[in-house]
Amino acid sequence: MILDEIKKANIQALRDHNENARNILGVVLNKIKLCEISKRELKQEITEADVVAVLQKTARELVEEKEGYEKVGNEQRAKLIAEQAVIVDGFMPKLMSEKEIKDVILSLPDNSLPAVMKHFKENYAGKCDMRLVQQVLKNL
Repeated sequence: MILDEIKKANIQALRDHNENARNILGVVLNKIKLCEISKRELKQEITEADVVAVLQKTARELVEEKEGYEKVGNEQRAKLIAEQAVIVDGFMPKLMSEKEIKDVILSLPDNSLPAVMKHFKENYAGKCDMRLVQQVLKNL
């Protein structure tokens, strides 16, 4: 599970005295813990898709933060943020290609938009770009 990999990387960053990696991994672990708490209140377990969603959100936030530092001319801080973004991206699963998405869609009995989107959301959450799924489906 991705969460276990993040925890191991956090421990390794601590051993290596890598403060930049420790900072971002700590932030990610805290966000995952908050997600876990909110899921627990709903009597649900945290899933791999939830962890991926946290990683994706964190990656977007880092890109925005980096752009902000570049606008004000703080290149040193922007470089640190870019390194953190690379660390976060390293934990995200490889997204499905257009061909893989097309193969899955063709194997489904019902190729209507709602049925296909529901199938991908339930079975491939975090492993594919839903906009790409929609685009591939429209091109069929």
